[in-house]
Amino acid sequence: MIKKFPRIAALTCAAFLAIAPVTATAATATPARGALMKAERVSRMTGSEVNAFLGKAGFPAIENAKGVDVYRVSYRTVDVNGRPTTATGSLVLPQTPAHELRVVSYSHGTMADRREAPSVTSTGEGRFLPVYFATHGFAAAAADYLGLGEGPGAHPYMHAATEAGASIDLLKAARRIAGQQQVTFDKRIMVTGFSQGGHAAMALGAALQKDRDLDVSAIAPISGPFDIEHAEFPAAVDGRLDGRSAAFYLAYWLTSMDRVYDVYDEPSEAFRPPHDAKVTDLLDGSHDLGTIAAALPSTVDELLTPDYLGKLGKPTGRLLEAIRRNDTTCRDLRPGAPVRLFAATGDRDVVLANSASCLKDLRARHVDASLTDVGDVNHLTSLRLSLPKVLAWFQQGAGTAAG
Repeated sequence: MIKKFPRIAALTCAAFLAIAPVTATAATATPARGALMKAERVSRMTGSEVNAFLGKAGFPAIENAKGVDVYRVSYRTVDVNGRPTTATGSLVLPQTPAHELRVVSYSHGTMADRREAPSVTSTGEGRFLPVYFATHGFAAAAADYLGLGEGPGAHPYMHAATEAGASIDLLKAARRIAGQQQVTFDKRIMVTGFSQGGHAAMALGAALQKDRDLDVSAIAPISGPFDIEHAEFPAAVDGRLDGRSAAFYLAYWLTSMDRVYDVYDEPSEAFRPPHDAKVTDLLDGSHDLGTIAAALPSTVDELLTPDYLGKLGKPTGRLLEAIRRNDTTCRDLRPGAPVRLFAATGDRDVVLANSASCLKDLRARHVDASLTDVGDVNHLTSLRLSLPKVLAWFQQGAGTAAG
């Protein structure tokens, strides 16, 4: 999850300078979840410009690429306590005459800097991937999640309920934008996501099954951390994960979960000095990954106290509650939406055991599910190898027949 698409310079073509605002104002003091606050077109690209844009991130040229319009969206949602708040995200629409579009919800991977969110930067994974799906004819939505982009507060990293909530509420806000373009959305959403976004995708799939207005057609998570307790934490502690990546993930997860579940009384309970004095501020959403990585140690043993390392192996109390409340994404889905999991044997950021555990949970619930191992490759390469397979499945009408 630490590894990223190469940062590219902002494109200066005229299409990126064309901005057409679309606004909506709340009519009541307590607007509904998913209410659209504001939408602004921040980019318009022709098919050839889409290929140039994606090519700078390493994508091969796409034959017959469609032009796309990219919107930055602000909307209403709820926070970790169910209180009203706001969030931001992106919507990408293909420039094709269509009265109804199939919709892909893409959930992005781990990011600690709010400025790297899909609605803000044009050079991150959270922007490239929605454009990739939209140029193939889908409407594509990508939530920033809470606390990223222009959303207030700190990001509750790996908090399943708000990952799903921010995504489903963006989909509802996006329908109003589509209506202004005389387009309707298919209510059965195709869901995918990478890394943290794989976890978010599974949570969203289950939430869509319970929604009154939307439904889920198919779910295709890529290299998601679905089983923190039995797969990811053990791999982080015993050295199967890259040491610096493991230290970053654990620092991010613990500081985020402490804000929600109070998993330690003081940072010094979990973090060794000098990290205990700086880790909370370091992960406040204003620092990029390079800055954070430089400030954190290269191993988990150097980051965490021996006592807290032991607690990760045998969690109890509030720590166990935080883990188990958010480790249920593969157990919450009901039969009806097929799931195609993708992961990599060589991944040292999110071990394949996460997806194997998810597959076991899904099949125990009689969900149509499979797992594709894309090989002895690293985390980011697992995304590159999985994407064409996900796209092909979605194009074939995933979820409309027998998976």
